[in-house]
Amino acid sequence: MKRKRVLFLCTGNSARSQMAEGLVNAFRSDQWEAVSAGTEPSGQVHPLAIRAMAELGVDISAQRSKGVAEFGNTSLDLVVTVCDRANQTCPVWLGKGKRLHRGFDDPAAAIGSEEERLEVFRRVRDEIRAMIDEL
Repeated sequence: MKRKRVLFLCTGNSARSQMAEGLVNAFRSDQWEAVSAGTEPSGQVHPLAIRAMAELGVDISAQRSKGVAEFGNTSLDLVVTVCDRANQTCPVWLGKGKRLHRGFDDPAAAIGSEEERLEVFRRVRDEIRAMIDEL
């Protein structure tokens, strides 16, 4: 059976879309291959996203922040925008692929102590995992 391809798209491609990519590739790789990108890539994967994912045994430390143009010629079955800003600027080159929007809070914008910010990353990670389970 051929795996389907999904692109998770957000603005910075540093947290939400990176976590979604890691979750799909770790727990749904029998059916899906995930990639992620940003409309304005930050150039890094957020360290707290890496840490929150490691708690689930998922290593995203080798992933990199990518721009959406990198996937312009890629055949995709599904594009999921995970932030409102990316949803508004999502390119229309999807071909036959479907597009869904599921907005999540931006954990990179969390304030407080490192532990308080990590808790936001954990919550968003768990919300993304629940969304993936629904898909």
